[in-house]
Amino acid sequence: MSVTVRPVASKAGREAFVELAYRLNADDPNWVPPLKDEVRGLISPARNPWFEHGAAEFFLALRPASAAAGAGLGKPVGRISAQIDRLVIEHMGEGIGQWGMFEAEDEEVARALLAAAEDWLRARGMTRALGPFSLGIWDEPGLLIMGHDHPPMVMMGHNKAEYQGWIEAAGYAGVKDLYTYDVPTDRPFPPLVQRIIASGEKNERIRIRQADKSRFDEEAGLLMSILNEAWAGNWGFIPLTDAEIAYVGKKLKPIVLADLILIAEYDGEPVAFMMGLPDVNEFLIDLKGELFPFGWIKLLWRLKRMRPKGGRVPLMGVLSKLHATRLASQLAFMMIEYIRRAGYGHYGIGRAEVGWILDDNAPMLGIAEAIHSRRNRTYRIYEKAL
Repeated sequence: MSVTVRPVASKAGREAFVELAYRLNADDPNWVPPLKDEVRGLISPARNPWFEHGAAEFFLALRPASAAAGAGLGKPVGRISAQIDRLVIEHMGEGIGQWGMFEAEDEEVARALLAAAEDWLRARGMTRALGPFSLGIWDEPGLLIMGHDHPPMVMMGHNKAEYQGWIEAAGYAGVKDLYTYDVPTDRPFPPLVQRIIASGEKNERIRIRQADKSRFDEEAGLLMSILNEAWAGNWGFIPLTDAEIAYVGKKLKPIVLADLILIAEYDGEPVAFMMGLPDVNEFLIDLKGELFPFGWIKLLWRLKRMRPKGGRVPLMGVLSKLHATRLASQLAFMMIEYIRRAGYGHYGIGRAEVGWILDDNAPMLGIAEAIHSRRNRTYRIYEKAL
């Protein structure tokens, strides 16, 4: 059957773009339906400040309902975004375009979608395509290539295993892998790690404090300023703008727990932070992406009770002047131990996921190994010359 790929050009088309993922993933018990309103916000220039430095086109793949249907508009069978981000070009190099939000019914659809995204990028002077990014590296970067056998935690993507082969058959090669690690939280870390933590607790120059939710905006700004400075040398780093920090903060505020967000001070200066989040994906699975008419009542009750089985450490940062020092590792061990204690002791969180971690981030990979964690998911970012 023929496949037609068209840009989304109407409200109905945007809604079809959003809804398609729910149909294509309905048979996957490990796919967690995101809240549809959040997906609508992600692709809306009026709501998402990413569009202040980026431009995107959204495509739907359509196939006739039957061979006899001819060239009619047909049924949505795939989707993709194509985007150009001014900050990506500024920080990663000229000619880099991206694609993401990829869903496809079969390989024929996948080829047609990728070709449409590539044509859009090529027409605007791009010479390399990186993906998937939905829409930026701070949203859902990479294609899941290992770990399809369990649901993703909060703010992590999940996709069909077949996508890897379809994308690679279209000429894409992996350029960077992102790892997550599974950590049991119902037991102490190994003795060596405990000794490092105990040594830090005796150091009067070190103070580990909880974030102050009564000063949420101020604290969020502090964390993101450390993050932007600490991650500046990392592959794919794109700084968050002030508007994006406010946008992310608004989304996170209902789910953050103060004792899972820690700031490390050295001689009174904030030099590092670590953020833990409850796995609110557990609260979303049965809502099917809908808050109305009764989903919001269930969600509010679950958030108020806050007894998830899992949690995630999605972000940490240490100021660059401390990189590759013993102090940096000590602060990281102290913060992850305090988050472990609070997560298990206060909320009953029995396992945590740390990541993602870049495949060449030796210090963080060393910390993951030291706490006897297990790599449980790998996401891959692909590249192709246009």
